[in-house]
Formats: sequence, C-alpha cells, structure tokens
Amino acid sequence: MHPEDFIRDYYESLRRGDPLAPYFLEAETTVKFGIGESLFGGEAVADGLREQTETTDGWSVESRRLTVGEREGYAWFADEVALAWTDRESGERNRFDTRWSGALERRERGSDPEWAFASMHVSTAEAVP
Repeated sequence: MHPEDFIRDYYESLRRGDPLAPYFLEAETTVKFGIGESLFGGEAVADGLREQTETTDGWSVESRRLTVGEREGYAWFADEVALAWTDRESGERNRFDTRWSGALERRERGSDPEWAFASMHVSTAEAVP
C-alpha cells in the first residue's frame, strides 16, 4: 500500500469510528499532537485514541490538500483538513479547519508492506462558525 492510501484509509477509519491505534507504531518514540492533547509513547497514543473513539461520534474528515513524500522505508505528509465531530456526552458539534503533518515508517509484513505513523501533528488556528 502506498503511504497516501494508508493516510486516506486512516481518515476513513476515523469517519467510521473504527479503532485508530493500529495505525500508529507501538514505540516509546511515537508522538501524536491533537487539537487539545499531546501524547508521548505508543501506549499513551493508543489510550488517547481509544478514549477519543469512545467519547465522540459523527466524524467528518474532508482532506483538501494531501501531500505525501516517500523514501527508503519512510514517508512524510501534510494536509489541510476540514474536521468535525460530536461530543457524545454534551451533544456539542465541533468544527475546525486543521493542518496535519507527520512521519510514517514502513513495516514489512508479508508481501505487502504496511505503514504506521511515527508522529502526527494536528493543529488549528480557530473554530469555524
């Protein structure tokens, strides 16, 4: 699978509410920065993503400018994403124009290499009305 396909598959899993931890390396050096959190280490990332999946619903993920580079078992990406979700407890709908970037590492498993996020950074300038 090409890294661009892997990233788009991650977006689709987010929309469906599927588990997201398998997309990240299980390593102490794995890092994920979200709009409201900083997670260091594969275990913290997995826990944070599990909590996100359990407490949110109705994800909208609209990629606007995905750019991906790849070299010798590593890849990097950047994207502008319109992002929205509903908080299950409050019912509040959140919407943001976000900027995503990160690094991926290829894991050899069978005949088709798999990718995993080594780092991901999601940020926003302000909420969309």
